[in-house]
Amino acid sequence: MTTSHVILGDGIAGSSAAETIREADPDAEITVITEEGEALYNRILIKEFAKGKLPEAPVSIHEPEWYDERDIDLRLNTHVTGVDTDEKVVRTHGGEDVGYDKLLVATGGTPTQLPVENADAEGIHHFWTFQDARAIREHAAEADRGVVIGAGLLGIDLAAICGAQDVDAKYLMRGNRWWRYALSLDGAEIIHRALEDIGVEPVFESGLDHFEVDESGHVDSVIDSNGDAHEAEFVGIAVGLNYNTEFLEDTPVELDDGIVVDQYMQTGVEDVYAAGDITKYHDVILEDQTQNGAWGSAKEQGIVAGKNMVADDTVKEFRYVPSYSITHFDFPFLSFGHPTIGDDEAERKYSDDEWRRLTFNNGKLVGGVLIGDLSQQSTFKKIIRQERPVADQKELLLEEDVELDALAPSPIE
Repeated sequence: MTTSHVILGDGIAGSSAAETIREADPDAEITVITEEGEALYNRILIKEFAKGKLPEAPVSIHEPEWYDERDIDLRLNTHVTGVDTDEKVVRTHGGEDVGYDKLLVATGGTPTQLPVENADAEGIHHFWTFQDARAIREHAAEADRGVVIGAGLLGIDLAAICGAQDVDAKYLMRGNRWWRYALSLDGAEIIHRALEDIGVEPVFESGLDHFEVDESGHVDSVIDSNGDAHEAEFVGIAVGLNYNTEFLEDTPVELDDGIVVDQYMQTGVEDVYAAGDITKYHDVILEDQTQNGAWGSAKEQGIVAGKNMVADDTVKEFRYVPSYSITHFDFPFLSFGHPTIGDDEAERKYSDDEWRRLTFNNGKLVGGVLIGDLSQQSTFKKIIRQERPVADQKELLLEEDVELDALAPSPIE
């Protein structure tokens, strides 16, 4: 008797789960349902495409033939309206009921829309999908002035796109620095200088009040929270995601700004799993619930979910140290683990464009940011995985080359 697996979402989490299931069970029925009009593409590369640095071809990962060859039923442009977890049925906008034995939700999120005047004007862009990247690339190529809103990892992609497309841009930040939850002013100043070098001006302590438009309804200026006007034909916004869980609201699946799962990617409802940035998962290293939207993390979660969906019992837990890199500047940038949490920290600046910050929680290293020199990333990830109590050894961890043997032994070595 075959098992029917239904996967909602064809991002890297959903696609990895489908591939994992097919490898483990050649006879399984696999259906992948996605709202998007195209198969899996590389979300990491769409920023380079939007900058005008890449053609479309390298961004696409799977063609429809990939699914045909693996006997995976891919349904594009399909909106899920509800799930009945008792009857084990997924309902779509076309009135179709799709039955399942095992269900994986990997639907990701939708960029947050700002509730301000003229937020839906022409020329205002959110950056999440390949289709978004196409519109951004086309518009940025012809724009002279722009504004970017959102001082985080997606916001800086939009700023870099402006720089690459020769858009004279202002970058509005609510605080006194970029990514203030993970960087001190010393580290952020390296980023600020790099932004200025590509023609993007950081504007600090400046949020958004509203947009002004011209007679045709196209944005022509941004009014910030200080009342200052910034001319803009192009606006990029990256202020967070609203997770796509509305179709689960009438189900017993636990929602908490995402979908709550354990370390096996299981929800509290039998045969319902979730993976990707939509999950609030149990991190076995932190011993706490957390979220992470990095590509590698989503891929591994999809693999874990797929293996556990096929197995008679849980066989694999999600134990992973995520990382996120930025490649827009002359120096490398990498965050790892969970650099925005913790009860202790340590940092050091080594040169004008080399800086390191480490964060600790309950005495253990849990995350950090490296600018300029990434050579120690593997060492720090290993320390996190080993759950070493190293918060009292900050000076050793801030040495340019960290010697694991010089640290106190790991409790699990």
